[in-house]
Amino acid sequence: MPTKIRHTGGLLFVLLLVLSLSLSGCRLTYLLHAAVGQAKLLSGAVPMEQGLNETVLGAEEKERLHLVPRIKVFGEEVLGLKRTNNYETVYLASPSPPLYVVSACPRDRLVPVTWWFPIVGRMPYLGFFDLDKARAEKNRLIEKDLDVSLGSAAAYSTLGWFRDPVTLNMIEESTLDLVEIILHEMTHTTLYIKGQGAFNEGLASLVGKVGAQVFFENLHGPAHPLTMEAGDALDDERLIASYMDCLLKGLEILYALPLPYDEKMARREEIFSEALKEFEGLKPRLKTDRFRTLGHVPLNNAYLATVGLYHRHFHLFEQMLRKNGNDIKENLDYLQRLAEGGGDMLERMYEFSCLKEPGNCGHGSLFSKTKGHGKD
Repeated sequence: MPTKIRHTGGLLFVLLLVLSLSLSGCRLTYLLHAAVGQAKLLSGAVPMEQGLNETVLGAEEKERLHLVPRIKVFGEEVLGLKRTNNYETVYLASPSPPLYVVSACPRDRLVPVTWWFPIVGRMPYLGFFDLDKARAEKNRLIEKDLDVSLGSAAAYSTLGWFRDPVTLNMIEESTLDLVEIILHEMTHTTLYIKGQGAFNEGLASLVGKVGAQVFFENLHGPAHPLTMEAGDALDDERLIASYMDCLLKGLEILYALPLPYDEKMARREEIFSEALKEFEGLKPRLKTDRFRTLGHVPLNNAYLATVGLYHRHFHLFEQMLRKNGNDIKENLDYLQRLAEGGGDMLERMYEFSCLKEPGNCGHGSLFSKTKGHGKD
């Protein structure tokens, strides 16, 4: 095990310990948990060449691991993503996703609960390396009468502070997923606005998905199955973005009405039920399997706000990309300059893109049904 990687893990623990001196109680405990989990991940990572010789990997996993350096070079040289030492090592000790994510919302508002931490600012979720700790946090938040969601993350970024490894779960996914994940996380390291989760995740989702299609087209040509699969994933993303935007707008309209709490709760259940029916009607139009399990998860504000964080504003990010000549590097440079002016990035992007923020939900039942409630 290389001394350098083990030493880096130690530095992370020291850094988080120093940062946590201004914190206390639960947040201190949480940061120490994160430090130990991250240190374990980094100290257990091995150089890519060594990982390729491990017997735990099958032929397909090795082929994907071979692809990682090409993805990195493409991201840096073609898309203009920041050069780092990330994804030069691989962690093979566990096939599980490295992080479990807990998010929460009030039951009558689509306003995520946030937690403040040094460096990254306010975050709309907490990440845990240990599933039992994630479940304990979920139960603690439920006791506060909050909507809570518990999921897993295929990968995460330390924003360039440390050497993020490829994890086993990343190379057990599809080749398209691997490319998207790496480009997504590289985007976080390139441009990250403190405390603006919807911007950060929306931008990374755009770069991951559009970048993956360009990557495969450059590598294999436009007619290759992987290029076409990436195009299908983009089509599905646009479809889900519109669906989520209308659903969330409908809920926001309901929650803004001057109604008693119990009535809002009853009406939101009607919207949830209608949303699941509409999703069933949407399924035949989906070209990939990525979103087909969406309706299998019980709907609540926390779950929907988390999904919306990644997908709701895709149309806005795509419009920004078009305004910048469909050039991801040019788009990133523009957004970096825009961020220097401060303020809410989504609001500033809507101004630049000339899109109307309310969007166009047409006359779908989610939107029109909620509007009707407002006329009661």
